[in-house]
Amino acid sequence: MSELLEIVAGTRNRKKHAEIAVCLRGLQVRLTSLGDYPQSVEVEETADTFAGNAALKATTQARVIQRWVLGEDSGLSVEALDGQPGVWSARFAAPDATDESNNTKLMQLMADVPAGQRRAWYTCHACLANPAGEIVFSCEGRCYGQIVSAPRGSAGFGYDPWFEIPEYGLTFAELGLAVKSLISHRARALRRLRAFVERMSNGV
Repeated sequence: MSELLEIVAGTRNRKKHAEIAVCLRGLQVRLTSLGDYPQSVEVEETADTFAGNAALKATTQARVIQRWVLGEDSGLSVEALDGQPGVWSARFAAPDATDESNNTKLMQLMADVPAGQRRAWYTCHACLANPAGEIVFSCEGRCYGQIVSAPRGSAGFGYDPWFEIPEYGLTFAELGLAVKSLISHRARALRRLRAFVERMSNGV
């Protein structure tokens, strides 16, 4: 492809958009977001897997706005909670949940879980759809850590202040974007997507 490829990040979340931009930096790509397209729609996450929801977001928005769309679905899974909140991470406490209410519910459920049993992981599934609404690439990334007993850090969003990477001894909210963009679940998924987009941009 000779012209600059535009990819629409299927999100209105500025922090998530910033993470995606860092992961795709240096490519011959112009990254926009749903906020740049007033005709974009709200997509109900009705699938029971991250892959299903990512595909729904990518294909639906691509058909509506007639652009390449990167749809992704991500969330936190806690081993002691049988994988909760999982695909319901964004609406764990209620359909209109906030980060604060979701974290409050998580801490209530984790109150009696001992330190050695607080293993957790973030999952990100990403799908790239063409303007016809067809999935052309799909990938997934995970990042493993543990849930701490008190929030730490002011960066990030969602459950980040509660999710610690043991190798660093820091939560996602303490690591900052530079490090998070290298080791996070989203970074790991987008590295795979990056390689595909680079080949596509070069006509390979």
